[in-house]
Amino acid sequence: MSFPRVLAPVLLALGALWMSGCAPKTTDSSTLRIGEFASLTGKEAAFGQSSHKGTLLAIEELNAAGGVLGKKIELLSEDNQSKPGESATIAKKLIARDKVVALLGEVASSRSLEAAPVAQAAKIPMVSPASTNPKVTETGDYIFRVCFIDPFQGTALAKFAQSHLKARRVAVLTSVSSAYSVGLSKYFHEQFLQDGGVIVADQKYSESDKDFNAQLTAIRAAAPEAIFVPGYYTEVALIARQARALGLTVPLFGGDGWEAPELLTIGGDAVEGCFYSTHYSPDTPTEAVQTFVKKFRAKFSGETPDAMAALGYDSALVLADAIRRAGSLDPAKIRDALATTHGFEGVTGRTDIDAHRNASKPAVILEVKNGKFAFVESVAP
Repeated sequence: MSFPRVLAPVLLALGALWMSGCAPKTTDSSTLRIGEFASLTGKEAAFGQSSHKGTLLAIEELNAAGGVLGKKIELLSEDNQSKPGESATIAKKLIARDKVVALLGEVASSRSLEAAPVAQAAKIPMVSPASTNPKVTETGDYIFRVCFIDPFQGTALAKFAQSHLKARRVAVLTSVSSAYSVGLSKYFHEQFLQDGGVIVADQKYSESDKDFNAQLTAIRAAAPEAIFVPGYYTEVALIARQARALGLTVPLFGGDGWEAPELLTIGGDAVEGCFYSTHYSPDTPTEAVQTFVKKFRAKFSGETPDAMAALGYDSALVLADAIRRAGSLDPAKIRDALATTHGFEGVTGRTDIDAHRNASKPAVILEVKNGKFAFVESVAP
């Protein structure tokens, strides 16, 4: 279907506004402007949509309680379409044109690594909800995150492979075009080998690949006891289906990049009995988690919030808390307050920002069981 050329710009603009979930941009000085960049469309849209919904819920609650420093928060959201290069362009626009005091984003480490240098150069604080690659916060002193990092996640998964899966011989399938996948693979390798494990096959693929038969055939020949796939849910689900079709019945396991309902809808029975690490479970019986789940379901038509939604929620609240403690909209003072965040209790646990602007958090291991995500264990840092 096509539209008359004269209407196309208008329709595109309305579509972008709808995706943002926000009111039209204004120059109202009574508001506090925060920018958000996320993968709202494209192949990683499940990540962006979840984190965005969590962020929206937090902003709605903050504004209902009077806002921050007497100002209502105006969230300016932009869609990077899961495309390389878009996040840096968006960050420049939010900072230079929209005059935001801080940025929230992104889930995917590669996207955060694109925007972080822009925020750092402009001295605008940026808080990532879920980018786990260590290089993100290494960009500079204005870049923060509210999640654990891959050295911990990779170590936890290596120990899980040997203690829970009883796997000493593991194959690894890494996406060479993803900073997240490469980093997580590196830290898993180091710990697994240190603990006496053997990497029997070390295969590679690229983002957006659809055919993994060559890599999986080589893995099958190596006879692993488990397969570590540190990728994102879209490719992971296809890998699982193709692995099962080739007769590979051993467990697949990976990191928080698996976290999406689409893992189940695309992977189907092929992902049954597979495991991944993530940041929280909606089944955690604490009052904070259950209250969050209840509010999220009420706002989003019964949808159960995943870890990306929980981290999006916490990232907005941590930033608001820092602005409140800073007592100012000066980005430098907000940065200083973020750096001293200690003991902030959120739905993903307690947030203590360390000297490297990272958060020390436990990991949760989930299993795909009977078509659902089931809690297995919690791993402390």
